[in-house]
Amino acid sequence: MYSQALKHRRKIFAVAPMIDWTDRHCRYFHRQLTGEALLYTEMVVADAIIHGPRERLLSFSEEEHPVALQLGGSDPAKLAEAVRIAADFGYDEINLNVGCPSDRVQSGTFGACLMRMPELVADCVTAMKRVASVPVTVKCRIGVDEQVPEEVLPDFVARMTGAGAEAIWIHARKAWLQGLSPKENREVPPLDHRLVHRMKAENPGVFLGINGGIADLDQARHHLDHLDGVMLGRAAYQNAGLLAEVDEKIFGLPQKEQDWTALCETMMAYSDRVLVQGGRLNHVTRHMVGLFQGYPGARRYRQILSTESTKPGASPRVIANAFAAVDVASAADPSLAAARKAG
Repeated sequence: MYSQALKHRRKIFAVAPMIDWTDRHCRYFHRQLTGEALLYTEMVVADAIIHGPRERLLSFSEEEHPVALQLGGSDPAKLAEAVRIAADFGYDEINLNVGCPSDRVQSGTFGACLMRMPELVADCVTAMKRVASVPVTVKCRIGVDEQVPEEVLPDFVARMTGAGAEAIWIHARKAWLQGLSPKENREVPPLDHRLVHRMKAENPGVFLGINGGIADLDQARHHLDHLDGVMLGRAAYQNAGLLAEVDEKIFGLPQKEQDWTALCETMMAYSDRVLVQGGRLNHVTRHMVGLFQGYPGARRYRQILSTESTKPGASPRVIANAFAAVDVASAADPSLAAARKAG
């Protein structure tokens, strides 16, 4: 995937791995909006895969491809075992988390704190590569705490590529492991997009992608002028409608009018399958709340999904009622385009 992208100068657009957000239901929904974006799972800890309910943790719908599994861990042997187990599920990529700043992750000695242990991360990548049949990649920060990003990031990138990582996705913020919450670590440390751009200029043969503070597709395209990949997190989740424009604006595919009726019917049918399997309607609909940002009726749409889908016995009909509240015909009104873009 990544070697071919470099060879043919094909860019990659991805939706970032987000704990509690990018589960299988979220990814299925996002895939209905874009056929080309690379979708990531939530971070799954290697120990959980080895000892826990593998089917629940790793199964996904075939429609989600291309989809990448993000792993958490710092033990090369355990990560390699998790990769072996995950192979049977058919992921298109395995990604190692070296960027999550939460206390829970730090206590397990993985996530962003591993930026201080590049030799160990390189050993993890080597072990994962040894057993993987798909690309092994790394998602990291530009540094942590007192580290100087201009000093640590070039060495980190060199070590990861030396270990065989086929792509490095860089969240362009430091992580402060003491004193800031995970939410604050996504907002407070200043962004340094220029440093990530410079890393690409200094490593033209390495696939480097950027994440962090990218709010819309115009900004995404700007970064793709400098880098190989761009990854959106909260912007794609909270204003999911922008994903409907990814295939055209990022990948240059012919413009296609979004069929909202078909999307509604598809998500109703999917929700029905989830209910039959013992799930709840809001397991699906909670990921759909941000779809119609800027459309007349969006507030009512959000209210219906947020309140009605949690009631006992809620059926997929709730989705139809929510869609019916939105004036989708306004999509043709250019005066509303800016509002939809901004979310």
